[in-house]
Amino acid sequence: MGSGRRLGRRFGWLWGAYGTSALGTWLAFGAFPLIAVRVLRAGPAEVAALACVGSAVGAAAAVPLGPWAESRRKRPVLIATDLARFATLLTIPVAFAFGVLSFLQLLLVSVVVAAADITFRAASGAYLKTLLPAEDLLTANARFESTAWTATIIGPPLGGAAIGLLGPVATVAADAVSYLLSALGIGAMGGHESRPERPEAGRLRAADLLDGWRHILADATLRPLFFNTALFNALVMAVQPLLAVLMLGPLGFAPWQYGLAFAAPSIGGLLGSRLARPLVTRFGQRPVLVATGALRAVWPLGLAFVRPGAPGLLLVIGVELGLIFCCGVFNPVSAACRLERTPSDRVTRTLSAWAVTTRASTALLTALWGVLGDLLGPRTAIGAAGVLLLATPLLLPRRTAALSEPAPTAHHA
Repeated sequence: MGSGRRLGRRFGWLWGAYGTSALGTWLAFGAFPLIAVRVLRAGPAEVAALACVGSAVGAAAAVPLGPWAESRRKRPVLIATDLARFATLLTIPVAFAFGVLSFLQLLLVSVVVAAADITFRAASGAYLKTLLPAEDLLTANARFESTAWTATIIGPPLGGAAIGLLGPVATVAADAVSYLLSALGIGAMGGHESRPERPEAGRLRAADLLDGWRHILADATLRPLFFNTALFNALVMAVQPLLAVLMLGPLGFAPWQYGLAFAAPSIGGLLGSRLARPLVTRFGQRPVLVATGALRAVWPLGLAFVRPGAPGLLLVIGVELGLIFCCGVFNPVSAACRLERTPSDRVTRTLSAWAVTTRASTALLTALWGVLGDLLGPRTAIGAAGVLLLATPLLLPRRTAALSEPAPTAHHA
């Protein structure tokens, strides 16, 4: 299946750092809303603002960081963003210990972490492209995807137990430490990294801020993939708060049942990521992208039909299992496609533009679907998102030749 392919010691350090921070993130899953509600007595509007505004403002703050990171060595950028997240998150348990924790601090921390997340992911993609040959990019991304789903399975139950014993602030401290360990791991990689050329003495130009979007929109494959991914992710994430309200409210599911409904299906993501490379080897990149991209859109509509009791719980688990399996295959193939089709001198800007758009569209649709849920009820709003998702495969790349054409190599003037 290609999973045993050796990618070298330096990739091993990068992979380990990614796994450590991913586990920390999932240990602290849901900690911010819990702190807001239980510690700061925040209301629904403030909790919604924490989810939407923090992500949206963080995405906006990350826009100039993409071209800034492009002209610098990527490993120091990765270490700096890890240390920034470590220091920022650590302010929460410190402020809590001194009795000065506020909602504004939670909001500001969420903004900084969101911006650092986007910059780290973009810089790590660019670094990965310099670290490995093109034929190993899919294997590497599949390993990252597999690790992410493993952390999803392990992290929330452990985090839930820690919250029960020590409170939600303890899991934020654990998340902060995970970024420190990630920074140490990346620092231990060693090796030489060439300094990228800095046009105009490294001065940030207005055109650089838009260059990532310009590259995406000019590419016949990346353009439809970009719109498909942004819309799909935003619609899927927008229904999650409504599904929580529906399951934990009118349908009467216990919190552990709600957690089980989303932790157990993550096994599908683990399996899907393991199958990504063999499927591409057998069928080709475009057929796998189109097939799994279309199949993943079919599942979410089923969430509108969830009912109380064991049958309803099994329905949610089945829907999420199918959805996550398809995403487990699609995501690493899509990530490898982005790297293959983007010149090395603009990978960071391109991945930043991609992540900023995805974060911003998710924040926008989450807020919009919250209003829709209030007006029409959560079940109707979930169903509306499911119907719209059925149309997202129309945005997938349809040109047979598109995925076999080389990426453009001309530098932006």
